[in-house]
Amino acid sequence: MGILGGGQLGRMFTIAARTMGYKVVVLDPDFASPAGQMADVHLQADYTDHGALRQLGAACAAVTTEFENVPAASLIELAKHCRVSPGAQCVAIAQDRSHEKSWLAQNGFATAPFALVYSEGDLDAGLADTGTPAILKVARFGYDGKGQARVNTREEARAAFREFGEQPCVLEGFVKLEREVSVVLARDDAGECALFPVAENRHENGILDVSIVPARVPDSLARQARDMARDIAGKLGYVGVMAVEFFVADGRLMVNEIAPRPHNSGHYTLDACVTDQFEQQVRVLCGLPLGDTRLLSPVAMVNILGDRWHDGGPHWDALLAHPNVKLHLYGKETARPGRKMGHFNVLDADVEAALQLAEQMRGAL
Repeated sequence: MGILGGGQLGRMFTIAARTMGYKVVVLDPDFASPAGQMADVHLQADYTDHGALRQLGAACAAVTTEFENVPAASLIELAKHCRVSPGAQCVAIAQDRSHEKSWLAQNGFATAPFALVYSEGDLDAGLADTGTPAILKVARFGYDGKGQARVNTREEARAAFREFGEQPCVLEGFVKLEREVSVVLARDDAGECALFPVAENRHENGILDVSIVPARVPDSLARQARDMARDIAGKLGYVGVMAVEFFVADGRLMVNEIAPRPHNSGHYTLDACVTDQFEQQVRVLCGLPLGDTRLLSPVAMVNILGDRWHDGGPHWDALLAHPNVKLHLYGKETARPGRKMGHFNVLDADVEAALQLAEQMRGAL
């Protein structure tokens, strides 16, 4: 099997695939990629390198992706040689915020107020629709809080647009946010869906900090989130693992983003579910039956960022002293502020106790 992208999501996919007996080829330009360290073969090349794509397609029975910014043209090229999941059309929608927001609106899914921005003139009309404050986000290649700016006036919006190089953007209005939740699911060729439990997510500086499962929301809202995620996957004709992020505002769900891949908020599944999201990715790619997504234990997942690598590095002994804490590190050579270096899961029969210990362990690191 092949995967485009060599980051931590590719690494965990590779581990799952090799555990199940498959060989894996990773295509990633970084010689030290986390997934490349675990793969049978690491093709160190750009995602648009036709020779590398042909080599990948010839070597693999099926290829998937670990991030949404893989060029859709590369997926189309690969599909001439082997099975590709998810398909280029789904990835093309999810990798561009303007396409994604328009598609959601056209298909009747609620979102925060938004406007598409291609010029400074669009900003004036957009601000009239969204009001202020608002968030200006680049349409492509923004992630973990990058490529977005809070704006309170027309002048701030224009300054941010210029700072982003006047590339296409989406302007999003603020909503009265109660909490954020997400649903990770797998959908196979026959349209069957397996949905994981709803995660409640907290972010810091645009980066996921903690996921709490099960989400502390009414059962009716959790069911609605799962139903909406299933409907989105169905209308996309999606095959693979995907995540849908939601805002909860005034007791209502609004779709924030679609991720056409396993998701940071699904890392809890590695220790707390019968089948984790990466094994599920392998199963879909290989046409195998979907695994059981049952939650075995309440869990809190905490991201470990590069900010913690100072004064000798994190204190792993404090964390590992607790038998119900599970540590996952990504093998990245260089720690930088804001860079995801790993995560840990805390399991407990009581979700509040899991969250409390997770907060203690984050401080102990």
